[in-house]
Amino acid sequence: MREYTAVVERCPHTKLYVGYIPGFTGAHSQGATLEELRENLREVVQMLLEDGEPKMEAEFVGTQAVMV
Repeated sequence: MREYTAVVERCPHTKLYVGYIPGFTGAHSQGATLEELRENLREVVQMLLEDGEPKMEAEFVGTQAVMV
């Protein structure tokens, strides 16, 4: 079993949660709830993994606060 870190945002216009896995081409989805988004991302990743192990283009490191 593999674990990936997803970045999640909420669209202020549609109110949908949007998520993607940094560096994993094609691994993105959306959902009306966080649970729906998680399941949709899981399904997308499962489909992508059917083509073989991905070559990750980036690695999630974290977030930073920027004061201006």
